[in-house]
Amino acid sequence: QVQLVESGGGLVQPGGSLRLSCAASGFTFSSAAMSWYRQVPGKEREFVATIGGTGSMTEYADSVMDRFAISRDNVKNTADLQMNSLKPEDTAVYYCKAVARHPVGAVYWGQGTQVTVSS
Repeated sequence: QVQLVESGGGLVQPGGSLRLSCAASGFTFSSAAMSWYRQVPGKEREFVATIGGTGSMTEYADSVMDRFAISRDNVKNTADLQMNSLKPEDTAVYYCKAVARHPVGAVYWGQGTQVTVSS
């Protein structure tokens, strides 16, 4: 019933841009906080960005501050991550996460999408 479907990953050169999209269904999207995390092999999954239900609150990891921007569309039920000025150290599998309030307390993860930054 619940799905978080990610798209937009791929190979990009250093300094380039990518836009990731997370399409959500099966829960009350407009009241859910949406986040992006990333993980590299052998490392712990790390926080990238989050956005509140109305879109007015955003938070970013220091490593992506001023380069990435998270947004959401509560009509289309999507959460995007615009990634600019990409660096090789941004290479990771990027995961979409939802923390729902209806049903309360539910946490959902997407399947992950690979982002590779290399020349």
